[in-house]
Amino acid sequence: MPTMRTDDFDYELPAKLIAQAPSEPRDHCNMLVLDRDSGAIEHRHFFDVIDYLEPGDLLVANRTRVMPARLVGRKANTGGVAETLLLKRREDVDALGRVWECLVKPGKRLKQGAVIEYRAGGAHAPLTAPVCLTAEIVDYVDDNRGGRLVRFSPAGDMDLDQAIHEAGRVPLPPYITDYEGDPERYQTVYAMREEHSAAAPTAGLHFTPELIDRLAEKGVSFKTVELEVGIDTFRLVEEDDPTQHVMHTERYHVTQDVVDAVHETKAAGHRVVAVGTTSVRSLESAFDPKAPAWDLPCVARRFEDAADSAKVLGEGDITERRDARTSLYLMPGSTFHVVDAMITNFHVPRSTLMMLVSAFATREQIMAAYQEAIERRYRFFSFGDAMLIL
Repeated sequence: MPTMRTDDFDYELPAKLIAQAPSEPRDHCNMLVLDRDSGAIEHRHFFDVIDYLEPGDLLVANRTRVMPARLVGRKANTGGVAETLLLKRREDVDALGRVWECLVKPGKRLKQGAVIEYRAGGAHAPLTAPVCLTAEIVDYVDDNRGGRLVRFSPAGDMDLDQAIHEAGRVPLPPYITDYEGDPERYQTVYAMREEHSAAAPTAGLHFTPELIDRLAEKGVSFKTVELEVGIDTFRLVEEDDPTQHVMHTERYHVTQDVVDAVHETKAAGHRVVAVGTTSVRSLESAFDPKAPAWDLPCVARRFEDAADSAKVLGEGDITERRDARTSLYLMPGSTFHVVDAMITNFHVPRSTLMMLVSAFATREQIMAAYQEAIERRYRFFSFGDAMLIL
């Protein structure tokens, strides 16, 4: 069997196909539909997704909200501009939650002990705006990429999260360079109120409340998990051998309500449809191969004998996960235990997300679909068009 290489997941994309703004309305973007069994491809609009879902199917989406994680301030000693991108809170370093793992610019010139001041209103605040937040570089994480541990201190009696919200703004991916529209368009319509992610679960950006209502009227269930998306989702695999790549770790939650809904859906012979790769990773991370096999007697009744039923059920079970962490890395050869279909966007070349969708279909199917999407001028990446893999 040929050795898998990172180059196998590369492709050439014209820069003008990188979406710089979302579709209006949300659900009017293009949607490529890929049938894994036949390899057939159809071209539709996202609002047509209702035609491919059946009564009894279960949609599972990631309800995380993007935090205003981009902070632009000035170095206290020189007044030079310094940018900080919050990645994750490090309670293991500071139990009070004041220390964050961050990416900083200019990384090489922000040494341990450097202090940055951030003013209310963010980067465009007048210089007379009050300083609401200060930060001190306390340690290094990855000097080559500007990774630092940063201790934040809010001004006066302001709560730290409130100060971050006052000073920060929602970070867009680096390939979106000129978007000046409503930052709420980089949030899903069903996002929770608390802000925990450094990036949006972008496959969910295509849903509107009206489309969700129409799906419910058809009998399609809708449940949510939560996975806190890290900025590492934008990083490419740099190793020639993708199996040597170290996957980033993200916090996730899968409630018992979701577990029960998955059981009920599978028992009735319907599909679990994950909205986005983060929902896929949440559901598959919650699968425990050591748990007792699913006890679903109504599944057995759909088959002539217990042996056929066992082939469907297999071993293991999806289990509730609260405040868990996952570094699940899905690539060709991986097994999917929970997810039956997937809604996703078009991903960056040489990324772990390309490997995940290539594991769910095949690499050949995905590369062919991407080439056809390029020829048909689909819009790519976070604000781009959608793909439904059945």
